[in-house]
Amino acid sequence: MIDLLAAAAAATLALGSQAAAPPESAWTWTLYADEGPVVLANEVPDTPHLRAVLECEPGRSVAQLTVHGGEAAAGMARVSAGEASAVAEAGAGRGGALRLALRTDHPVFAAFAADGRLAVAVAGQRRTVEVSAEHLAKLRRFAELCSG
Repeated sequence: MIDLLAAAAAATLALGSQAAAPPESAWTWTLYADEGPVVLANEVPDTPHLRAVLECEPGRSVAQLTVHGGEAAAGMARVSAGEASAVAEAGAGRGGALRLALRTDHPVFAAFAADGRLAVAVAGQRRTVEVSAEHLAKLRRFAELCSG
C-alpha cells in the first residue's frame, strides 16, 4: 500500500512539473533599457521563468551573464562564439544559475551578437545561450547601449 501511494505521489509530481513548464512558444527575449541597468532577458513575460539574463550599466562595456537551469560550478569558464573564445571567471548563483562577466567590446561578444550563439563550459559542464534571428536586433542594441 505504501509503495502504491509513493508511486502515485511520484507520478503526480512528475505531471505537475511538466504542467508547470511553460510551452516553448512562451519564451522570448525582452530588452529593458528605460532606466537603470540595461537588461536583456530570455524569459516568459510576467512570470519568474528565466533562461538567461544579460545586464550592464550603460557605457561600461561589461555585461553580466546569468544562465539559469542546471547545476552551476564556480571556476574558470571557456566562453566561445563563432571562431572567437575567451576565459572568464564563473560563479554559482541562486538556484544553480551560472554567472560571469563578458566585455561587450571583446571578439567573443561581437561573434555572439553576429550569430546569436554563445557556449559556456565550466567544470565539465556546457551551457549554450541562443538568440534566434528575430531577436538579434535586441542583442545588438544591448551591446550598443552597454559599450562605452
